[in-house]
Amino acid sequence: MDGTTGSARRGPLRTVDVARESGYSVQQVRDLERLGVIPPADRADNGYRGYADVHVHALRAYRGLAGAVGPVAARQLLAELRAGTLTEAAAAVNELHVRLARERDEALRAQRALRAIQDEAQTAGAPQDDDAMTITELAEALRVRTSTLRFWEQEGLVTPERVTSLRARRYDVPAIRAARIVAALRSSGHGIPAVREVIGSLERLDGPGETERVLQRHLDRIAARTVALLRAGADLATVVSSLAEPAAP
Repeated sequence: MDGTTGSARRGPLRTVDVARESGYSVQQVRDLERLGVIPPADRADNGYRGYADVHVHALRAYRGLAGAVGPVAARQLLAELRAGTLTEAAAAVNELHVRLARERDEALRAQRALRAIQDEAQTAGAPQDDDAMTITELAEALRVRTSTLRFWEQEGLVTPERVTSLRARRYDVPAIRAARIVAALRSSGHGIPAVREVIGSLERLDGPGETERVLQRHLDRIAARTVALLRAGADLATVVSSLAEPAAP
């Protein structure tokens, strides 16, 4: 039987008990208590900590949350859950599910956009000089700042030409296509290293296949984070429900 059930029949838990049932070490339990992940333990007259089942559930919930949103956000959320109302806590947990669903939708849109850009490149005719854009025109087309395009250039993601006496940037069709790909990936949460990997793969023979693998890995990571959040669900429900329970006399 799960050791965290039947809390009314159990006395205070020792630090070692909480560590064993939560999967953390004794020192980690103390550290996470200090960081506010779990409520402060009761102290006996002899100074020993006395924990309850809710501490075990909070630690298990933290493990899942850390996998879903990262350890810093997970610590912040669990601390806020204890300080807020039951309604606020439930809304905060629901927002995590909404955020992950939004990330997945954005990643799928980026995947579709990239495929469309690649198909367009395969079917397009020879580029013409009047197809080129200035940095202002491209920024407006992509709905980004010109400083963003300069940053992408510094990172080696998009390489414009410089053709005027003032060395102004001029983006030909390949550069425009690269900028569109970068914009799609960045909008879906891909970091610069992942974007650089995609752009680099497009220049190799295995480009389309490698690009698909990069995008799929991103979707797989979102799926893994979603599963971690789902696994934390039961423990989060216990922690959130404890907010509505009257304090013991």
